[in-house]
Amino acid sequence: MNGATREAALAAAAAHFDSGAFVRDLARRVAIRTESQNPASAAELRRYLADEMLPTLAALGFGGHVHDNPVPPFGPLLIATRTEDPALPTVLMYGHGDVIRGQDASWTKGQGPWALAADGDRLYGRGSADNKGQHSINVAALAQALAVRGALGFNVTWLLETGEETGSPGLADFCAAHADALHADVLIASDGPRLARDRATVFLGSRGVANFDLELCLRDGGHHSGNWGGLLRNPGTVLANAIACLVDGRGVIRVPALRPPPIPANVRQALAGLTFGGDPGDPAVDPGWGEPGLTPAERVIAWNTLEVLAMKTGNPEHPVNAIPPTAKATLHMRFVVGTDMSVLRQAVQQHLAAHGFADVQVSEPLVMHATRLDPDNPWVHFTLASLQRSTGKPPVLLPNLGGSLPNDVFADTLGLPTVWIPHSYAACQQHAPDEHLLAPVAREALQLMTGLFWDLGEQAPTLPRRAR
Repeated sequence: MNGATREAALAAAAAHFDSGAFVRDLARRVAIRTESQNPASAAELRRYLADEMLPTLAALGFGGHVHDNPVPPFGPLLIATRTEDPALPTVLMYGHGDVIRGQDASWTKGQGPWALAADGDRLYGRGSADNKGQHSINVAALAQALAVRGALGFNVTWLLETGEETGSPGLADFCAAHADALHADVLIASDGPRLARDRATVFLGSRGVANFDLELCLRDGGHHSGNWGGLLRNPGTVLANAIACLVDGRGVIRVPALRPPPIPANVRQALAGLTFGGDPGDPAVDPGWGEPGLTPAERVIAWNTLEVLAMKTGNPEHPVNAIPPTAKATLHMRFVVGTDMSVLRQAVQQHLAAHGFADVQVSEPLVMHATRLDPDNPWVHFTLASLQRSTGKPPVLLPNLGGSLPNDVFADTLGLPTVWIPHSYAACQQHAPDEHLLAPVAREALQLMTGLFWDLGEQAPTLPRRAR
């Protein structure tokens, strides 16, 4: 095709954004109220897949179906495939069409959660950053590469779910049951933030997450502190000290089994020189917090953290002069690959008992597992080279995201190398009122992804393949 060059494809991507076509598509998607945490949104979750995304993909030569979730009553999933030649590499792409609750009354910018509204360089709307905007960029980039070249030069399977904001129920079972349909050579997906708004970023997995409760029940009711203070154990005081034996006053984990293995050399190398924070709206990083001897980047990406999310004893809203009968705290671990979470409950219970807190009860944790693709994987080198070719500067490589994603489903259940290219930034206010996508980031991301797909088609014969 005349004019079928990489430069022409990137120019087409920029023109697609500048014409307003991308914003119109995203506005239509934001307007669909896909609140997976709201049971009344079930029909909207299905409509997003069946009436919006399936026709969009069909126009690009994809065939697909909307499938019921294997864990009712949670939202459906979509598989759509474009196969140009079985001998070519296949890319699995992923996104989620659900959003958290709109929090309609709390928005102060734009026009509320369900109407995409531009204000300066910000595009306000629920899902604009998480995740409708991000997977819309990837769909549009595929369309630009296809329009200029006339073919992609590789095969693509799209997997879209509608339950990520409720923990992706059914996703693992669904992928296991549809493993043949989802067979691919690599996962390329977009979610989460860049390291900074002006720095293209790649991450290769995510820290895992485990939530569990500590609870201490000493008696049936409260007792007057003047009559019983000094005679009765205070569960709030006991539980506070129990927590302190798990994680100290500087955030250092004191349970040996919950500490991670040494940081691999290539992970340290990837994180060298990276700084976190500094964008407008970011909190100041506490330099003395966390594991000593680590850089801030290593603490948030390559190490484990144990956080107290909530703690309650007595009646905080209306305190009374009585020793409360119970205390409860919810704790939260972010952990890296190599940490054995199967022993978490036992390890915590044994550690508490060894420090005199045997009567503190530990709940069974809810766990999302950690993943990290080797930074030396050939797909990583390919992606980094492509993004640098488009921007003229090396992108940031994060061995894994500090947060958590259902990446274990793709890395472990499906056995894929996983490469994530985020299109948002840390201060996007996802999960809060005034969520927004930055227009300059979206425009650049549309070009980066178009370039990536162009390079993938160009280099397809040399890229790694997985045996079926």
